Amino acid sequence: MLNTIKSTEQYILIGLGIWASTVTIAGSLNLFTLLPLPSLSILVVVSLAMLLLLYYSIPAVYTYLASFDPRRLILFHLWRIGAGLTFLYYGSQSLLPPQFVINAGYGDLAVGLLVPLILISQPSMRKYLIFHLLGQLDFAIAVGTGLTFTVLQVPLMENIATFPIVLIPLFGVPLTGASSVVAIDTLLKHRREPLHR
Repeated sequence: MLNTIKSTEQYILIGLGIWASTVTIAGSLNLFTLLPLPSLSILVVVSLAMLLLLYYSIPAVYTYLASFDPRRLILFHLWRIGAGLTFLYYGSQSLLPPQFVINAGYGDLAVGLLVPLILISQPSMRKYLIFHLLGQLDFAIAVGTGLTFTVLQVPLMENIATFPIVLIPLFGVPLTGASSVVAIDTLLKHRREPLHR
């Protein structure tokens, strides 16, 4: 059993490493800027769908991720502070549409700043679930705005395809969406075994 968990973890880490490296290399070569802007939306949706498909269709992956300490899945969302600040910086340079910056930048920053508050407070399954639901609400608003603006080819949105910010929609966004689904799924399944109510 331990060997299965270890090998599953290794496969996941290798897969994530290859994915992150591919996006980084392609982004640094400005390859994503050569694609029609709406195709970026397709890549985001397909990436998220693939992660969820792997989670729900491969028992070893499902079991491994479902065994995570709920606090570990919350800790992951600290990266949203960096994402939020990046969006706000790009917005301050007039490189992204203002409405997208407001929805994505401030939302990510708020969720990221909630992480330490949740982790230092008394453990609670209900509190963890509320955090992930709020995170998913922010995710839906930010990603929905981004997808809409890229499909409509709103001016300035083409800058989302440039490096390094392209790492956010093509790596961070799908991973964040999938991790929240995993966390919510796990917390709901174990709601009869609360940490502390």
